[in-house]
Formats: sequence, structure tokens, C-alpha cells
Amino acid sequence: MQMMIAILVAGVLTDNFVLAQFLGICPFLGVSKKLDTAIGMSLAVTIVMVLATLLTYPLYAWVLIPLGLDYLQTIVFILAIAALVQLVEILLKKYLPPLYNALGIYLPLITTNCAVLGVTILNFTKNYTYGQSLVNALGAGLGFLVAMVLFAGVRQRLETADIPEALQGMPITLIAAAIVSMSFLGFAGLTEGLFH
Repeated sequence: MQMMIAILVAGVLTDNFVLAQFLGICPFLGVSKKLDTAIGMSLAVTIVMVLATLLTYPLYAWVLIPLGLDYLQTIVFILAIAALVQLVEILLKKYLPPLYNALGIYLPLITTNCAVLGVTILNFTKNYTYGQSLVNALGAGLGFLVAMVLFAGVRQRLETADIPEALQGMPITLIAAAIVSMSFLGFAGLTEGLFH
């Protein structure tokens, strides 16, 4: 149980996919202008991360490795993630049209979101069991949510700030992202004692 908590905390804080590993930057910068779309996108990414892990772990461990096809890991994972994203997109379009419209082009881009692919591949790199992989995917998704919500708040504050003309737009956004990312360095070593 202690290992599961450590994996979850690491996914949210110390190994945050966006702020510590710099994966998933495209939606981080693109959808974080408004809090509601940031939360919606984060929840969609979290669901896809968990479902992708739920699907890709057995595919890799019980199909690709026994057949000696483990070199196809990336291709198979991308196809599985693409199918899951299509399912999420259909469900959002049917049941949550305002969120579907707010996410716009970024929703199909979850398919190529390196954070989703990264979590499925890193589960094997870190030698996680199936249960640990699912907890890692949930932690990574929650970490993505934390990063998006924090940055949406920062970006809303930037809209009312007096910013020099040369830094307006993307330059100040990147500077703010760097500062938020550096703040997460304070969590380094937090899970160190929990893993041993």
C-alpha cells in the first residue's frame, strides 16, 4: 500500500508529466487559458491515461512479449490510444457538447499527446505491476490536472497584469510556465523515503 501511495504522489508532484518531465506541453499551453476548459481537458486526459494503461499493459505483457513482437510497442500503443480518444470524443460530443466545443481541436490531439503515450511506456520502463501501472496512470492524470489548473490561474492573472509590450503573449506565457515548473522542484525527494 505504501508503494501505491508513493507512486500516486510521485505522479502528481515529483514526477509530474508536464512540470517535471515536460510531456504534454501542447495542451498545457493551448487549453490553459480558461479554468473550465483546463479542467475538462485534464479530466479527458486522465480518463484516457487510465484506460490506455488498462488496455496497453495486457497487450504488451500478454500478447506482444510472448509473440516476440515487443518492438511494435509504440505503434500498438498509439493505435490503442487513438481508439480510446475517439471513444471519449464521441461520449463528450453526445453528453457534454459545451465541453466538446470548448476543447475544439485539442480533443483529437490527445491521441498524439506524448504524456498519454509516455505514461504507458514508462510503466514498463519502471517495471511496475499492472496495479502499480494503473495507479501511476491515475497519478499522472491528476498531476496533469494540477498543472493545468495552476497554470490556468496564472494565465488568468496575467491577463490583468501590466506586462511590457515585448513580453506580451507567448513570451510571458513561457516565462510563467518556467516559473511554475521550477516551483515543483521543491517537491523533489518527497517520495524518496516512501520507495525504500
